[in-house]
Amino acid sequence: MRREGGGRPAETRVALPERVKPGHLLATINPMPRYEFRMPRLFVDVPLTAGTDAVLDRNQANYLLNVLRLRQGATVLVFNGREGEWHGSLSVAGKRGAVIRLETCLRPQPRTADLHFLFAPLKHARLDYLVQKAVEMGASHLQPVMTRHTQVARVNLDRMRANAIEAAEQCGVLHVPTVGEAIGLEAAACADRLLIFCDESAEVANPVDALSAVRLRHSPISILIGPEGGFADEERSMLARLPNVVPIALGPRILRADTAAVAALALVQAILGDWSGAD
Repeated sequence: MRREGGGRPAETRVALPERVKPGHLLATINPMPRYEFRMPRLFVDVPLTAGTDAVLDRNQANYLLNVLRLRQGATVLVFNGREGEWHGSLSVAGKRGAVIRLETCLRPQPRTADLHFLFAPLKHARLDYLVQKAVEMGASHLQPVMTRHTQVARVNLDRMRANAIEAAEQCGVLHVPTVGEAIGLEAAACADRLLIFCDESAEVANPVDALSAVRLRHSPISILIGPEGGFADEERSMLARLPNVVPIALGPRILRADTAAVAALALVQAILGDWSGAD
């Protein structure tokens, strides 16, 4: 940093856009919570209360005892998506059984954003990636949508849920999204939600401006990503007639569906969601 006359460092000034007032950015950016990534972290679907035991299933016990080789009394973090994150100690019961004795709540459960992520199902590996990134980006509900050009006829919902849990465990996320049964496109265009329709053919010069224009609409938000083959013309026409639909393009390049998912979630979170600092 440049110093003036050997004294204290000169003030660094950053030019802000006209619509952003000085000091506004610092006032609205929420600090990132502190996560403890060095401790094992597990999702348990049981109530969390100090002094009680969370019984682990066989796979979780095997992971702690045989993969990580933890011993009696080792510290483990647990969460259930409802009551925050808890510090506990491992108690071993036999060769395959294990429980976590709950001790202290380290992080309270934050308010969950009402952000639904709708997508045409992909094949296994890329669907796994898409689900993991949607969890990391703050989606509250994952909804497979069958479109004209969807290439996958069946969706393994149990695999999706397992991937969502694993992503939450690894990234310090306290909410595990719900996973819906596959539905048709018409059913997905729910009238009581603002639907951000991501379409490479949308006539939108600037997706940031398009999203900023609807910032004051307080409807819950859904994001819709299509299949690799794109949307059929009749699907676009149907969505264009709906008053709750906001079409956007994701830049000048054609993106794969899993890449488009990350791009769309980042755009929406930055402008309408919890990256924006708005309540």
